[in-house]
Amino acid sequence: MTKVPIRPSVAALPAYQPGARSSGRLFHKLSSNESPYPPLPGVMAAVADSAADINRYPSMMADELAGAIARLHDLEPEQVAVGAGSVAVLGHLLAAVAGPGDRVAYPWRSFEAYPILTGVTGAEAVTVPLGPGGRLDLPALAGALDERTRAAVICTPNNPTGPAVRQDEFDAFMAAAPDDLLVVLDEAYVEFVTDPEAVDGIGSLAKYPNLVVARSFSKAYGLAGLRVGYALGRPRLISAVRAVTVPFSVSAMAEKAAITSLQLQDELRERVAGLVERRSFAFGALQAQGWQPPEPQGNFVWLDLGADAMPFAEACRRAGVLVRPFPNEGVRVSIGERAGVEQFLATASTWV
Repeated sequence: MTKVPIRPSVAALPAYQPGARSSGRLFHKLSSNESPYPPLPGVMAAVADSAADINRYPSMMADELAGAIARLHDLEPEQVAVGAGSVAVLGHLLAAVAGPGDRVAYPWRSFEAYPILTGVTGAEAVTVPLGPGGRLDLPALAGALDERTRAAVICTPNNPTGPAVRQDEFDAFMAAAPDDLLVVLDEAYVEFVTDPEAVDGIGSLAKYPNLVVARSFSKAYGLAGLRVGYALGRPRLISAVRAVTVPFSVSAMAEKAAITSLQLQDELRERVAGLVERRSFAFGALQAQGWQPPEPQGNFVWLDLGADAMPFAEACRRAGVLVRPFPNEGVRVSIGERAGVEQFLATASTWV
């Protein structure tokens, strides 16, 4: 046995539970909030071209991609930090502001990486329960802040429950939060949002100097396997993120794929519209069956099943569908291929 001591905060970290994967048998995989579509047109060719240079290091900070993102959002390049997925960028953000003795606050249940990323910094997690309908309770989150709280993380739409934070809710939270608190708006699913009252993260950057917005290429853009995400904020905060980012963490292939994808906004919107339509179909079908799911604004739906979460997931698996159960809480189901969604709905109809 090795006698090398492990930091207690690391030894106590919860394990990240990925969505189930098929092993041998053919399943509809609705467990990981992935896009059911291949990359956008031209992306595979761009990746193949860049593969010829994999003997060379990529750009240290993916500066070409940062510039393309800045142009898309009408920002300056120094307001953009790129990383290996939005979860990595979020980890860099927390590492830049929090450490032992500090606190990081977020609603719960939310994205399961938050406790892990907080624990890695050595900070203490402070959580507040969700409100009715799977919505984030931002007044409760504001009430949980104290002088030791260095960051608050807000996931909108919330993964795994689905509702989006509304602009008035967010503005009220920011008015109550101290100016020296880092507020991270995690918008990994923002492309799927149709709620007209939803918070405008990028539009809020100019108003709130302590705000950073995190986004991903893994969901709507369909680049989950390449791991690309980014953060947007004031240059001083973004500079701190870059300072703790692992150099060369975004591969040249991932950077080229993301740059090419950004140039295909019309095609992206068309795909997103199709998934949103399928999401509405699933939501309406569940309501017709007698379920009362929260309003979905991401590319998934949520069933509050409590103790039945695991049995329901097993029933779906037997029917050929992989979903994401959270024991004693509920089940999240990604909006994937129509056949998989219909098979999930057929199973759900027997559990009302």
